[in-house]
Amino acid sequence: MTQAELLKAAATSRALLLLDPRDDVALALTALAAGTRAEAGGRTVELRDDIPDGHKVALRDMEAGETVRKYGWPIGILTAGVRAGGHVHGHNLSTLLSGVEGYAWQGPAAEPLPGGAQPGFLGYRRADGRVGTRNEIWILPTVGCVGRTAQKIAAIANARHAGVVDGVHAFAHPFGCSQLGDDLAGTRSVLAALACHPNAGGILLVGLGCESNQLDRLIEEIPENLRARVRTLRAQSVEDELEEGLALVDALVATASLATRQPVGFGELVLGLKCGGSDGFSGLTANPLVGRMADRAVAAGGSAILSEIPEIFGAERLLMARARDERVFDAIVGLVNDFKLYFLAGGQPVSENPSPGNIAGGITTLEEKSLGAVQKAGDAPVDDVLRYGERVRRPGLTLLEAPGNDAVSSTALAAAGATLILFTTGRGTPLGFPVPTVKIASSSELAQRKRGWIDFDAGQVLRGGIEPAADALAHRIVAIASGEETAAERNGEREIAIWKRGVTL
Repeated sequence: MTQAELLKAAATSRALLLLDPRDDVALALTALAAGTRAEAGGRTVELRDDIPDGHKVALRDMEAGETVRKYGWPIGILTAGVRAGGHVHGHNLSTLLSGVEGYAWQGPAAEPLPGGAQPGFLGYRRADGRVGTRNEIWILPTVGCVGRTAQKIAAIANARHAGVVDGVHAFAHPFGCSQLGDDLAGTRSVLAALACHPNAGGILLVGLGCESNQLDRLIEEIPENLRARVRTLRAQSVEDELEEGLALVDALVATASLATRQPVGFGELVLGLKCGGSDGFSGLTANPLVGRMADRAVAAGGSAILSEIPEIFGAERLLMARARDERVFDAIVGLVNDFKLYFLAGGQPVSENPSPGNIAGGITTLEEKSLGAVQKAGDAPVDDVLRYGERVRRPGLTLLEAPGNDAVSSTALAAAGATLILFTTGRGTPLGFPVPTVKIASSSELAQRKRGWIDFDAGQVLRGGIEPAADALAHRIVAIASGEETAAERNGEREIAIWKRGVTL
């Protein structure tokens, strides 16, 4: 049976699902009581424990020290023996991850994806050829001292120009001063990258005047061909910063309002791929579904960006095997091992990632979380690797340096050029970011319970299969890219978070 057929059969029985014939555990699709007899992949077991939904059930007797497989890959080592039908979780399963590893280039194995007709959308074609999904004015403070100033300007201007542009938004943050070296450079780079975004028809940079993150140095990081749409305000140098700021925004709106939506192809999208608050169903429904969207965008000539590098630990070889060439392979190795060294230098193990919410949802180890998370990247070859604050350089699948934190990694995706973020979740979150953030629930229960947060129910994968769900999600993406608001946009959820890595003066 195909995985789609296995999903449908398991969903019908509402019992256990075997994800791969090599697996030692099956996934409970609903809460099951001890004593229940259930079948998965031709193997029948009697449950020895109560099993919460999304959690793992042993399919055979295993001894302490044995490696456990899920998705066909190791997810950890048993710290205590378990009998067939027993619960496999944190009480008897531990990570195999420990530190930096060595990797060897085996030659390119990934083939280009076959193309296919995809629905187009209505986007804003910019002068440099890129396409935005929104036509907004963004106000970016250089330093936290003028964050509230930026927000005040945005609030007045957004009401003043309602219906003329898609919105006026300020993105406050607490950084830009008392930073040194690479830490300051990271703040500057991510703000400069956001100032280049095609969803912004105009940018107002608001500085204080005395901060470390000086306006002139920030502007130097913006390509010359994009500086014409940028205006600057030094609050210490003017009598009334609100009046001056509003005048600058008025001028930006006058220019941006000339832009109109026009039909463009699906391949003009740059998709950011993100998961947050994962559960045992994320790697079964929502993440593979997003992987289909990444593949469709790449096959159409577009781009997809995968970040959250700690959440590929344990699954990195799957991505390395898809490197376009040895240069990309070496860049992936450097990205993964540098991030592990970052953890180790802070005195932290590389495996401390699953959150309390992840664990409650059935995820035990980082390997298990990672094997589910990388499914957001589909099957496309990996074409490029970016460091934090860099912008996407070419079509295809790109890996981007950023931590797993939802706000920091989503901001990095937007700064890299994602014009729409596909955000899967098994627990739910109200967060929204500079670009439309499409919340995709891993289960229908979550989609129904948090309808004010969720844009798409991936639980339908269990009822009708993944391809019909993929078609439905593609049409939802097209509608949002063409101007339909996401739940986060309707709720006024817009923010950025910058990755601070250095000392504070």
